[in-house]
Amino acid sequence: MPEPLKLMYNAQFFEQLCPVLTEVIPGFKERAFIHRVFDNRWPDLELKQRTTSITVALRQFMPSEFPCAAEKIVEVSRILRLKEKVQSYPFIFLPEYIELYGQADFDVAMDAIEEVTKLVSAEFAIRPFILAYPRQTMKQMILWSKHPDASVRRLASEGCRPRLPWASRLHDFKNDPAPILPILENLKNDPSEYVRRSVANNLNDIAKDHPDLVLKTVAKWKGKNPDTQWIIKHGCRTLLKNGNETALQLHGFETTSNSRITDFAADKNITVGSYLNFNFTFSSDEKKKAFFRLEYAIHYVTATGKVALKVFKIGEYWVEPTKLLAIKRRQSFVDLTTRKHFKGKHRLAIIVNGTEKASCNFQVK
Repeated sequence: MPEPLKLMYNAQFFEQLCPVLTEVIPGFKERAFIHRVFDNRWPDLELKQRTTSITVALRQFMPSEFPCAAEKIVEVSRILRLKEKVQSYPFIFLPEYIELYGQADFDVAMDAIEEVTKLVSAEFAIRPFILAYPRQTMKQMILWSKHPDASVRRLASEGCRPRLPWASRLHDFKNDPAPILPILENLKNDPSEYVRRSVANNLNDIAKDHPDLVLKTVAKWKGKNPDTQWIIKHGCRTLLKNGNETALQLHGFETTSNSRITDFAADKNITVGSYLNFNFTFSSDEKKKAFFRLEYAIHYVTATGKVALKVFKIGEYWVEPTKLLAIKRRQSFVDLTTRKHFKGKHRLAIIVNGTEKASCNFQVK
């Protein structure tokens, strides 16, 4: 099992950080800072709590006025960016500092976020500003969507995602995503894959609440640029998984799903920590070569005994009428930090172009 992410804040990390803080902050006391961070609560803190603990400890050594402190935060981030082999995510406490202590100084905070996000994404830090200053912040983010730095452009999209994971929901944007659309328009042909992936994820967020708006948007974008085509496909992934007929048609899939699953077989009994093996043969009943999206769904038993559905993509295939496509897969039931498995009766389903074509039950012991 991978090591918990919270352990990234180790002695090696602070050996890298503290010389930079000493260089930038007059009178910085490394030992006192370390003692504030590693207090008696530290062993019980999870990742987010540890990040905030560093942020709060750092404030004790910073100028009390936020504009002065922001200058130091920006200088620290610039020095760290110049260092080789720097992993950016552990420095998430730098944008968090701006989030916690800069909300009364909007212009200064925006300038600082613009610089710090080049080291570590400020997608979480920007959201309280969207809530407190929605018009001003979105105006700034439209400007960022045209910024020469890809990290800043990505922030323009990622920061306003309505359903950004591990972040507070932007309920106003869930209800009305119109303020987001000009940003996505500016970024739909972005040369950076890093930025394009964020645009696609933002579209996918919006599609969960406003599928027709996303379908209208991507229909307008379709065929204009190869990079935009990838955004369209990835941004419609939830609609495709849900078998949305318009989305399927937009991407060239046969919505009638004239096909068949034969020789379907799967393990009947497995244990937590092992794998579910299954296989089947797919064939098309169309009279011409047709495009099919194959997926499988696991109906997982949860800790409370309820069922949680998770859909996994197998692939997309052009299939001739006489062709037999043999599919063999296995699904891990090894526990991860992000997913635990529980005993009980589960269900496996094979999905073709959004339509369930075969299924079976299996037991996890």
